[in-house]
Amino acid sequence: MKSLQEMYQRELEDLISLALEEDLGEEGDVTSKAIFPPEAEGAARVVSKGEGILAGDFVFERVFRKINERISVSFLRQDGDVLSRGDVVAELSGPMADLLTGERIALNFLAFLSGIATYTSKFVKEAGKSGHTVILDTRKTLPGFRRLSKYAVRIGGGENHRMGLYDMVLIKDNHIDGAGSITKAVERVRERWGDRFKIEVECRTVEEVEEALGAGVHIIMLDNMSPSEMEESIRRGRGKVLFECSGDMDLPKIAEVSKLGVDYISVGRITHSAPAFDFSMKVVAAG
Repeated sequence: MKSLQEMYQRELEDLISLALEEDLGEEGDVTSKAIFPPEAEGAARVVSKGEGILAGDFVFERVFRKINERISVSFLRQDGDVLSRGDVVAELSGPMADLLTGERIALNFLAFLSGIATYTSKFVKEAGKSGHTVILDTRKTLPGFRRLSKYAVRIGGGENHRMGLYDMVLIKDNHIDGAGSITKAVERVRERWGDRFKIEVECRTVEEVEEALGAGVHIIMLDNMSPSEMEESIRRGRGKVLFECSGDMDLPKIAEVSKLGVDYISVGRITHSAPAFDFSMKVVAAG
């Protein structure tokens, strides 16, 4: 299986190029260029300032390699490793000015992705306390960062829902209201696509769950239902379909919902509201 780096190399390069362009403009790093001559060499370390999960090591390295191929980046930890405060994550060496030029951009990527992985791991842990419910992400991602964000979710122990609008059918409330019913919406999907895509339907009531079951869908999303409504819906559909719960799922709700026996819980906040993980990069040698 190809790595994310191989599959989405062009998109990754575009993201890094955009980040460098907005930070460096036409003049580049005017501070570092003024203080350090081109021949000045240096070394630095990246240190974890908290506890969590590392994600994004290859992006961090690529930022520096794009600035200057002479920069060496050696990771002492790998994506998926558990970090403690004070852990040395990576060591770098190369032209001093270029090390400092790439510092913030590279750390931004690492902090963003490690934050998602760390936050996801907390939801996965809660779900595991009372069942085997899988934590899923959503499409609530920063534009341009979806694949990287979903990669970080996997590093944190979660799984990916659909990557976009193109790889799975998800009939939501507006589709249902526009089509007139769940049955009509499902019929139109099958007329267009046949069995090419799995069909998931968002249901707001137990009655809608019954209609979705009758339509023969693959997955039913229980959206913003009460625990009793979810329990009744699952009872009626157990063994017939897979169930996913969604709707402002925060950490305190996860264990409770997992107890009901749902297959999946989709959590938007793991990609749109994950706190950034804190790293620092400190120069350890300059010459």
